[in-house]
Amino acid sequence: MTVLVTGSRGRVAATLLALLDAAGIEARAGSKKPADLSPPPNVDTVRCDLTDPATFDTALDGVDSVFLYAEAAHADTFADRARAAGVEHVVLLSSSSVLAPDAAENPIASSHLAAERALAAAGSGAFETTRLRPGAFATNALQWARALKDGHGPALPYPHAHVDPIHERDVAEAAFAVLTEPRLRGSAHHLTGPESLDFTEQLAILAKTTGRPAPYRTVTPEEWKESVSPFLPAPFANALLAYWSSHDGRPTPLTGAIETLTGHPPRTFTTWTEDHAEAFRA
Repeated sequence: MTVLVTGSRGRVAATLLALLDAAGIEARAGSKKPADLSPPPNVDTVRCDLTDPATFDTALDGVDSVFLYAEAAHADTFADRARAAGVEHVVLLSSSSVLAPDAAENPIASSHLAAERALAAAGSGAFETTRLRPGAFATNALQWARALKDGHGPALPYPHAHVDPIHERDVAEAAFAVLTEPRLRGSAHHLTGPESLDFTEQLAILAKTTGRPAPYRTVTPEEWKESVSPFLPAPFANALLAYWSSHDGRPTPLTGAIETLTGHPPRTFTTWTEDHAEAFRA
């Protein structure tokens, strides 16, 4: 089996490449900038820019399975080229946001939903599609690192909004499981971490792990939106605010999908902070 891993600069993909290599499975690291990759020694690299269909055929040549990031721009073309190349299985890194009633209108969910639909349309009768739908990545906490190092902490419009932080290694191990175990193919898996935590609880865990204060500032939604406007388009900011508002003080439902797929419980947020503590220390 040969597996093309797209988005190989990402944390999940890089971890998946290492797992495949350790298992003796031939893997190909795909990236928009393959020269920037540092894959395991036995892993070849290939240019695979999901926004440039001209790169698809070379990347897919001789590939049996694909780990695919949900880039909607040319998902239908990628699916068509995968079918033409004889790909048997595509594992899509989607998002639990597609489960929301307004997913088609939500700018965060809509790209994942579009990728799911494109694969379903092109893959029917040609290749199987497995959809991994993680909730909130624990790595989202890295956006607080600079503010915590500066000592004033992040500005939070909804400090008590709950999320289900999931370790990126658990997502990679789930992907490895569905790529290597045929009985797990062809379905959707809603992946969550083991705990529903609000932002203040995550910061308290970070403080305990790092031995440094982890304060925060409460701001209005309007103030937060203005602060992120230079780099976050308004529709995405509005979608995040709506999500946090709907989960303010409300625990997030959890699933047992990680344990079902990998055979072990998902890693806690404490474990994630221990694995990434240096990112929060000056």
